[in-house]
Amino acid sequence: MTKAFLNNFYFGYGAPRGIRNLMAAIMLALVGSAAAAQPVTVAALGDSLTQGYGLVQEDGFVPQLQAWLDANGTQALILNAGVSGDTTAGGLSRLDWTLNDDVGALIVSLGGNDLLRGIPPETSRANLDAILIKAKAQGLPVLLIGVTAPGNFGPDYKAAFDAIYPDLAATHDTLLIPSFLAPIEAVRDESGDDTAMRTLMQADGIHPNADGVALIVEAVGPKVAQLVAQAGQ
Repeated sequence: MTKAFLNNFYFGYGAPRGIRNLMAAIMLALVGSAAAAQPVTVAALGDSLTQGYGLVQEDGFVPQLQAWLDANGTQALILNAGVSGDTTAGGLSRLDWTLNDDVGALIVSLGGNDLLRGIPPETSRANLDAILIKAKAQGLPVLLIGVTAPGNFGPDYKAAFDAIYPDLAATHDTLLIPSFLAPIEAVRDESGDDTAMRTLMQADGIHPNADGVALIVEAVGPKVAQLVAQAGQ
């Protein structure tokens, strides 16, 4: 039965008004349901933590996050825009082609390689600020995921770097997770040693293993669901 036939039959001048109104309401409901079912495309802009370094594909951050969202009824498609070794400057340089017309929300998880290279906190801040400004210009809601600085660069460096993420989240009104690795670090804090933490990390001590990623996704998933809800507003 074609749409034209239905239109002629139900919406023609001879159809009773009650039937016309009922069918109009049904068709509007069907159109609304179809629109609501469209998943929100979320670009995950990040480095090796996002890309899934050292893991088989299905164990990486993006596939595990996608599985979590699917299991929890969140209609979203997560794009893996993670590049191993990328800095905040690298993320900024490839932002324009990452944000194609299909992208409806953005996860920004950069800064770990800035720390490894000892890049000045003000430089990292400026790069992340520019990323958030561009996202806002396109009307995209953002989830900013930070990293915490180690103490080997001194307390002043650590304080300046750690402040970047909450400051920018407040300035740009983004969702915030202060530290990507916080769920794993919490295991160490609870156990009082690094033994439990090592069971969640790869041998390099930098990247989480599959179990570690699963723990991170359990913490990040609800925030991403909130991000998707913002994109749908």
